[in-house]
Parts: sequence; C-alpha cells; structure tokens
Amino acid sequence: MTPTQPQPPPSPVSAAAEPHVWAEMTVEVALAVMSGARTARLVIRDGDGRRTGVVTRDQLAGFRASPAYTDQVRLSELHQPDTPHRSGPPRPSPCEVPCAA
Repeated sequence: MTPTQPQPPPSPVSAAAEPHVWAEMTVEVALAVMSGARTARLVIRDGDGRRTGVVTRDQLAGFRASPAYTDQVRLSELHQPDTPHRSGPPRPSPCEVPCAA
C-alpha cells in the first residue's frame, strides 16, 4: 500500500480570498504581507472585516520614501476608503493653474 498525504479541502474562490490587510496594520507589515503573498496589491479591511480600499506596492513605496514616513504609520492614517493614495499635496486641475502669458 502506498502512503498518501492528506490534502486540505479546496477553498471556495471569492473576493474574501484576495490577499488583505487590516487598516490598523503598519506600512511595514503591509509591505511584508505583499512580499510573502507575491502580489502588488492588497485589499484593506476594517475591524469588522469589510473592504475599505485597496493599496498597491507603488503607493506604499512612494510613501515610504517621503519625509512623513515612520515605521509606526498605519494604513488607516494614509488611505481614504476606495480612493487611490496620493503622495504630497493634491495637484491642481488644469483649470486652476494660471496660464503664463
């Protein structure tokens, strides 16, 4: 008889199966999770497990390179729900920039 190894039951594929982090985790932890999961984006979830946004490796790396970065900054401090993170002040729209005459 050939020994067999037990296989875990297949898990259902759903949105909850996406790699995710909690909003109260630090930028460093999120980058470590991304590295371990070999992904370039993570879903952010609140304390109740609800999806509140998405963060990318580029967004976190950009923030990490900014002067505002410390290893204690939490995702909830720099990510607005379901909006992309922006480094620095908001850029004015072309309508707000005076034209050089």
